Amino acid sequence: MSAGGGTKAIIAALAANLSIAVAKFVAFLFTGSSSMLAESVHSVADSGNQALLLLGGKRAQRVRTPQHPFGYGRERYFYAFVVAVVLFTIGAVFSLYEGWHKISAPEELTSPIWAFAVLIFAIIAEAFSFKTAIAESNTVRGDQSWVQFIRRAKAPELPVIVLEDLGALLGLLFALFGVTMAVVTGDPVWDGIGTIMIGVLLAVIAIILAIETKSLLIGEGAGPEVEVSIVQALESAPEVTRVIHMRTLHLGPEEILVAAKIAVDHDDTAAEVARGIDEAERRVRAAVPAARVIYLEPDLDRARVNGSV
Repeated sequence: MSAGGGTKAIIAALAANLSIAVAKFVAFLFTGSSSMLAESVHSVADSGNQALLLLGGKRAQRVRTPQHPFGYGRERYFYAFVVAVVLFTIGAVFSLYEGWHKISAPEELTSPIWAFAVLIFAIIAEAFSFKTAIAESNTVRGDQSWVQFIRRAKAPELPVIVLEDLGALLGLLFALFGVTMAVVTGDPVWDGIGTIMIGVLLAVIAIILAIETKSLLIGEGAGPEVEVSIVQALESAPEVTRVIHMRTLHLGPEEILVAAKIAVDHDDTAAEVARGIDEAERRVRAAVPAARVIYLEPDLDRARVNGSV
């Protein structure tokens, strides 16, 4: 997986979530807190998320085959979509159910000190993971806002990890709120309320990620700035009069298909046109290295020919 895939951030999040999941489950066994149980499932789901993202990155590196002539780059989109739809949704549904159960049949918390100790540990660990994800994202985010980055990123792993870590931190704060209010008021219903808040949070993150990864999965073109660079590179070739029209498609986060109809001079020979196409492709790849698959169709600039007649 490339640097844009955020492997370091994924591994940091995986290590943090595995240790946190164990700690939360131990705290649940001692306290009986539904918030802690919901957060345990949340961390297990997050660990599964990171494992799937790593698996998707590995499978996307397979060489192209006759059955898949454009390679397997979009496997990364598929596994990110699975993360959004399946694991986050399971975590959300479980948390909502557990919260409803705790509110309808409240149970007193025992040994709440365990919950506080684990939550503080988990917040510190998640903060480290979140910091790593932010640092990795900033290397590719450029001057985009975070909302723009989440919506426009072609590599799905970093947006998933950023939202996942943000959700984990907020979930821990909700759990801390629920447990604290249950201890202060003596009413365990607050623990159920905190669990419901965690479920709603996970559902919102699942919806956002599902929408964004679905768009990548069904096929997105290159960004406007990239398309401008491709057109400029094509039109800089001596034999290319102009780009009549062009379509782009991301075959994977770091691989773009370019299909364009280019106008050539009506006096050019076939050999000159062939040389012009080769030169245009070379210039596009130099300007946009991700443009690895290029198909150019030469044609006459009919508007120009008709205008000169």
